[in-house]
Amino acid sequence: MLRLILLAALAGSSWASDVLDYTDDDFESRIGDHDLALVEFFAPWCGHCKRLAPEYEVAATRLKGSVALVKVDCTSNSKTCSKYGVSGYPTLKIFRDGEETGPYDGPRTSDGIVGFLKKQAGPASVEVKTEEDLTKFTSDSDASVVGFFADEKSTAQAEFLKAASALRDSYRFAHTNSEALLQSHGIDAEGVVLFRPPRLNNKFEDSSVTYSEDKYSSNKIKRFIQDNIFGICPHMTDDNKDQLRGKDLLVAYYDVDYEKNPKGSNYWRNRVMKVAKGFLDQGKKLNFAVASKSMFSHDVSEFGLDGSSGELPLVAIRTSKGDKFVMSEEFSRDGKALERFLQDYFDGNLKRYLKSEPIPENNDGPVKVIVAENFDSIVNDDSKDVLIEFYAPWCGHCKNLEPKFTELGEKLANDPNVVIAKMDATANDVPSPYEVSGFPTLYFAPAGRKMSPKKYEGGREVSDFVSYLKREATNPLVMDEDSKKKKKKKKDDDDDKTEL
Repeated sequence: MLRLILLAALAGSSWASDVLDYTDDDFESRIGDHDLALVEFFAPWCGHCKRLAPEYEVAATRLKGSVALVKVDCTSNSKTCSKYGVSGYPTLKIFRDGEETGPYDGPRTSDGIVGFLKKQAGPASVEVKTEEDLTKFTSDSDASVVGFFADEKSTAQAEFLKAASALRDSYRFAHTNSEALLQSHGIDAEGVVLFRPPRLNNKFEDSSVTYSEDKYSSNKIKRFIQDNIFGICPHMTDDNKDQLRGKDLLVAYYDVDYEKNPKGSNYWRNRVMKVAKGFLDQGKKLNFAVASKSMFSHDVSEFGLDGSSGELPLVAIRTSKGDKFVMSEEFSRDGKALERFLQDYFDGNLKRYLKSEPIPENNDGPVKVIVAENFDSIVNDDSKDVLIEFYAPWCGHCKNLEPKFTELGEKLANDPNVVIAKMDATANDVPSPYEVSGFPTLYFAPAGRKMSPKKYEGGREVSDFVSYLKREATNPLVMDEDSKKKKKKKKDDDDDKTEL
């Protein structure tokens, strides 16, 4: 209700803003005044910025006195925006004591911003004093890292708190100086223990892991946490998915629900873990996780799997390079199907899965249609330069670009060394090293250097593309006469004939 009242007030009257407006002249001198600040780098014309503005205002009012919300207009304060690497709007970054600590990737509603920043505003590590405090802290659904220190002024505690401050966005930290707690956990003077979530306890790994280095340093503590936080097979969620992805990762997708059905969720997870441990004990390198197939329905679809297929887990691997492998055999309760799939994976006997539209029967148009199955034969043809557009059928900017791209293709239709191409990136896998996060995205793949494509950042008129290709093409362009000139020439010829 408060949020609605504040939004209405913003819309209906002049509002004394609680968002701090900084410029090139005062940003560096004022940002350090705040223990914690969220900074929005924006442009007045940006539609996303306009939508964020009222939510940002409400959040600033609710957080007033605890967290500062700041804005910087990048159209008139380019020095500051350039310093912090702003390349799109809005860009939101978190600052602590005047230093940038990372991007803000949380929700963009007032409730989401307030909730996120309230967590950030507290201490990086909370103090626990009793066994009850410790039990409550370690009973969370996420892993917990606890430092036990006899001397609160010890170097070890200082290094632990430093590590906690660096990793507070991702993990939970607590510390204690209670002699009773140290004794109950078998710690003489100092120690760090990582407690895994009780709901994920299993017989294949210990429920806690103790830091074993002789020396305490923040870097070593961080490495200890990152190496052990997830265990053999974590539960992948929206909160931890970014920490798990980017590695060679096998995920078993099924009806994971630790709120309503923890026993059923662990039933399949234990079967995955049993097989996983067997391969890990052999020194095989792969990460494992389980995930809700409804929450990650997009992932399931990306692997070409049917999320409505029943209770059995659906299994797939995505490597750090983006290669995908799908287990086609039905998951068996004895784990044998998963064993066979993993053995084939490690032996290199699996065929990569490609999400691809059918290869066009006729591809003679001025703009070649690329799908995942013909990407290598056309785009990665080492003898040709390729300018390729990655688009989405629903994208308005892509629709505006289409006639210009077609005209470009017509101009270069007789050039044997240049290909103008397009690919529906929503219906086909985009291969590495191409990165597509918005539409349209254009790349130039030069002949002989296909693993080093260049992202096209120029204008989107035909003349812009032509100028770019004249500069970047491996060979001089072979261009058809402009169609308008052809029509004019034909008209002139007809007029001449009439006069004769």
